[in-house]
Parts: sequence; structure tokens; C-alpha cells
Amino acid sequence: MSTAQPNSRQTLIEYALRSLGHPVIQINVDWQQCEDRLDEALQFFSEYHFDGVQKCYFKYQLTQQDIDNKCISINNIQSPIGGIDRPNGSDIVSVIRLFRFGYLTGTDMFNIKYQLALTDYFGINRGLKGNTSLPLAGYDATMQYITLIEQFFDPEKAIRFSKVSDKIYIDSDMKEATVGEYVIVEAYAVLDPDEYPKIYNDRLLKRYVTALVKKQWGANMSKYDGVQLPGGITFKGAQIYQEAMQELAMIENELRATHELPVNFMMG
Repeated sequence: MSTAQPNSRQTLIEYALRSLGHPVIQINVDWQQCEDRLDEALQFFSEYHFDGVQKCYFKYQLTQQDIDNKCISINNIQSPIGGIDRPNGSDIVSVIRLFRFGYLTGTDMFNIKYQLALTDYFGINRGLKGNTSLPLAGYDATMQYITLIEQFFDPEKAIRFSKVSDKIYIDSDMKEATVGEYVIVEAYAVLDPDEYPKIYNDRLLKRYVTALVKKQWGANMSKYDGVQLPGGITFKGAQIYQEAMQELAMIENELRATHELPVNFMMG
């Protein structure tokens, strides 16, 4: 792979250093400082870039503790439906909704939607009550009416989520829930760049890491401002720092203007 297409933490840091002039000039930044700036860039990337997160559906089995506390710890949630080990519950940054549970829900043969679909299957295909025109119209109207009844008597559960607490609070009467019952959590989760290395090659992320390393370089050298070396060279750390700050502002504005998810994406 081309050195201009990093696919790991090390290759991205090396790319940033080369962009700043290494090895032609000495970049006075410690490797650990570069690691810290990369972590900072990845955090910003996951919060504001649509490629930094992914919508997932997590299956979770309720426990008695969950029912008593009226909350679910995301650290107990395993990998998403149809996914692998990552992302998992600890990677969740935003929770959209908790799929309804309660007296009117169910997937067994006694569920009203199951019975309606079963009895009307041939009617839908052959025409309800012998009427071959618009065979789906009556079925669709009935299903919408059932959904209206569910929303009236068993509305969608109100939830609250904060990434700081790592808990999904359920503002509902948990007496409807039973131990061992499964719920589905719809959420956005951070993608692990080590599992999805194409993240390291994102155009804006490369520019952002480079600008952060440049900012660190300027901060390191600013205390030597005005010091003149043999040959007439003068340190200008403050100037490097200011240039980096301007570059960061431009990159952040571009990223949020063109790559941020819509406003209904709620950060936890």
C-alpha cells in the first residue's frame, strides 16, 4: 500500500510527520504526544463524521436488576444483531429508541398481527372476499388501525441516555417487563479503526491529525521563541502554533458542514 494511504496508527502518525517535513527537517514532537493527538482526532472523528459511527441494533435480555433499577447498563450489551465482536454496547454513543415491550407485543401464534397475517394470506393474494381489485387495501387499513391501538394503549417507551453514566434509563412502568424478555436497542456505535482500517485513510482525518501534530510542535517550540541559532535561524514556535489553530478551525468547519449526521442524531 502507498505510504500516502495509512492503514494503522503508526502509518498515520508517520504520514503526518512527513507532511510536516520529516525527515528533511526535525519535528520536535515526542511519539507519545503524536499518539495522544491521534486519539484526540479519532474522538472528534467519531463524534462528527458519519463514517465514524454506525447504526446498530442490539439484542438484550432483561434481568431483575434492570427491571428494579429501570435502566440498562450498556456495558452489559453484547455485539449487535448480525455483527461480530465489535462494536458492542460499550461503543454506543447515542441511543435512538428502545423497541416496544408490553402486553400488546409478542411474536407467538397468539399475537393478533400473526393471526391476521395468517388468516388473510390467501385473501391478500387472491383478493379479499372475492374482490380482486386492490387486495392489499383492506389489510393495510386494518394493520394501521392495530398500530394506532398499540400507540394509544401501549406507547413507545420514553428513554434517556448519557454516555457519561453508560446507562439507558427507561421512563416507563417496568411491571410490564418480565425477566428474560428480550428488547432491541437501536443506537449509533463508534467503529473501531483497528477493525476498520480504512478510517485511517480518511482525507479529513489525515489533515486533522497533521494539524494537531503541528499544533503540538508549535506548543513545544514556543518557549524558545526569539532564540537565534548559529547561521541566523530564529525559532518561531508561536507562529507554527497559530497556523495550526487556523488549519484546525478550517478542517472542523468543513467536517461539520459536509460530513456531520443530520440534527436528529442525538449524542449521548
